[in-house]
Amino acid sequence: MTEPTTPAKPGFNLGEGPGRLLVWLYGVFTVAAASRSIVQMILDFGRAPLAYVLSAIAAVVYAFITYSLVRGGPAARRAALVCCAAELAGVLVVGTWTLAEPSAFPDATVWSDYGMGYLFIPVILPVTAMVWLRRAAQPQAG
Repeated sequence: MTEPTTPAKPGFNLGEGPGRLLVWLYGVFTVAAASRSIVQMILDFGRAPLAYVLSAIAAVVYAFITYSLVRGGPAARRAALVCCAAELAGVLVVGTWTLAEPSAFPDATVWSDYGMGYLFIPVILPVTAMVWLRRAAQPQAG
């Protein structure tokens, strides 16, 4: 006689537990990057258009990840995972670019110097989120 097996529970809700902190951080970064880029583009776009547009792009990426984490589900998790990987690539490219050619950035972006102006959270956040999203995809023992 075989013992009945308990089916594994599906992955947990992305916005619960530590995921709630990720939602909060991405929400704060959405507002911070969007506010910064909007003000900079209105007041002084000609000074550093590349930097200001990159900050606006960062805001859009943060907003999409925030939405995906709140929405939850497998499709949203996959979309957030792809977006976090793109975010990390952006932070690494822009961070390296700002160090290699500082003259290209007369003003900082959210991702300048790997997010040094934001305590390196822009480089830590996508890595943490990708770990969380991968963990959320795995069935939980019940």
